Amino acid sequence: MTTTITTRPPASGGPSAPPQPIPFGRLLRVEWAKANDTRASRWLLGLMAASAIGLTLVPILAPSHIEQSVTSYLNFTAAALGIFLPVVAALMLTSEWSQRTVFTTFTQEPRRIRVIKAKLAAAFLLGGGAAIYGAVVTAAGLGVAAASGRAVEVNVTTGAAVGFVLTALLNVGLGVALGALLQSSATAVAACFVLPAASGLVLAASKSVGGWLDASNAIDWVLTNQWGGHVPQIVFSVILWIAVPLTIGIVRTVRRDVT
Repeated sequence: MTTTITTRPPASGGPSAPPQPIPFGRLLRVEWAKANDTRASRWLLGLMAASAIGLTLVPILAPSHIEQSVTSYLNFTAAALGIFLPVVAALMLTSEWSQRTVFTTFTQEPRRIRVIKAKLAAAFLLGGGAAIYGAVVTAAGLGVAAASGRAVEVNVTTGAAVGFVLTALLNVGLGVALGALLQSSATAVAACFVLPAASGLVLAASKSVGGWLDASNAIDWVLTNQWGGHVPQIVFSVILWIAVPLTIGIVRTVRRDVT
């Protein structure tokens, strides 16, 4: 009896190459899509856009009661951004845990810190875009006011422009810090609305203490370019409400079990 043994030819390609890491640009595009492609984010961004236009109409419709200047119009636009930007930014950090996609995300990219960096980059890009949009709405409002024949001060100072952009970025920073710390969409959104009210009560109770603890007051100083005598309080508020919770939130994200 004869037995024939067939041998398999060796693979010609050699050992397969290890998988390449996901480029950071791709992670950034994915996180940007998450921030804009969900129903909740679209509603929030739409409400923010509509609110900016609506609040800009206030100084246009009440010229005798509100100063007709770039600074005044920027304050109204910044108020609309300050309401919705922290919420949108918070949802960018909580979406993985609330929608239970964290297992897929951290399986595709096990280095969680890179995912966090992509989320932060996307959030601050969104804040920069919101600031540009707010500037356009403000310019349009001033144009409508000037076209109506009233005297409008259109002298844009560097301090006013920088303060407006920094205000948008600080609102984003507050949102991502709360989102990273709390890791729950409902809790983070509630905190975005409760925090200004609570810190405002502290300010009303004691101006000396509230000046250090009130995040909204610090952001107002940045917006109105009131740096003189307030730099230590602004820095302390940024550390207390953004740097510390964001650091704790990053540590929680890196260490938290996803199963």
